[in-house]
Amino acid sequence: MAYYIVIAIIAYLIGSISFSVIISKKMAGFDVREKGSGNAGSTNVLRSVGKKAAAITLVCDILKGVVAILIAVILGNIVKELNGALLVQVASIAVVIGHTFPIFFGFKGGKGVATSLGVLLLINWQIGLICLVFALVIMALTRMVSAGSVLAAILFPVLTLFIGQEHFIVSGNYFVFSVIMALIVAFNHRTNISRILSGTENKLSFKK
Repeated sequence: MAYYIVIAIIAYLIGSISFSVIISKKMAGFDVREKGSGNAGSTNVLRSVGKKAAAITLVCDILKGVVAILIAVILGNIVKELNGALLVQVASIAVVIGHTFPIFFGFKGGKGVATSLGVLLLINWQIGLICLVFALVIMALTRMVSAGSVLAAILFPVLTLFIGQEHFIVSGNYFVFSVIMALIVAFNHRTNISRILSGTENKLSFKK
């Protein structure tokens, strides 16, 4: 049990590194959480700081998920008696929670989409790519990042039912885990979902 707690703490601390705040302060001189939607994510960085800062933030947030999973896999390979799949799942959930509630930044973070993408691309690149493409298509059609993010999160559990567990980085039962991850992303987008339903959600302008 101690190893699972340790990996959860490590992953949470990795997730708590809020690159959007660090980069916005470095490149624009302000905390991105004080601008736009108030969210510490790449979309708000795009609107408040610019494309370059948003791209750097996106990559760094994705890498948080990747690094957390790699550490879990390495630990599982070192300590053979541990459940490798469970280690990966614990690390995945913890790193996203860290991104959402970062201890280093007053527990006010982002919505976990990019970090979740990093997790998905590493634990199962097929599902990761399918969810990414699906999200991009929805975003292009609706011009709403939130719509693409939430629907892609919902697609994740569905895909685990059709793609064999042996194709994951560590074989195991991932359906319950995928539902938890989807619920976290949906919960983080609860205000966006309300705005989508009321027709007041912010839309991206591809001309800018």
